[in-house]
Amino acid sequence: MQLTQKDIEELRGLEESFWRSETRYDLAHQERFFAPDCFEFGRSGRVYSRAEMIRTEAQDIRAKLPLQSFQVRSLDQSTVQVTYISEAQYEELEKANRTSIWSKTEDGWQMRFHQGTAIR
Repeated sequence: MQLTQKDIEELRGLEESFWRSETRYDLAHQERFFAPDCFEFGRSGRVYSRAEMIRTEAQDIRAKLPLQSFQVRSLDQSTVQVTYISEAQYEELEKANRTSIWSKTEDGWQMRFHQGTAIR
């Protein structure tokens, strides 16, 4: 896939939307952008199904935006890998290397997989 600047900006916006409470916990947003087979390897090491990733109860997300070291690379004609570093303040500052796999469908981009690996 030949990535355009528009694709990269759209993917950055989508990733950042999951770091903003108003969009991360919006059920319609989650239903639209998490693919039916989406799952996550969490920063904690826990595996989350799509159903577990979708949350209707909002929490405060105190993340540093824009996302650091944001990069996108094409994997095939309709699939990309996004990587970045996240910083979020919970009880303490948590940093992680993040990666997501996104597929471009006829309805737009959908996340298929996400992983967070703690940075110590």
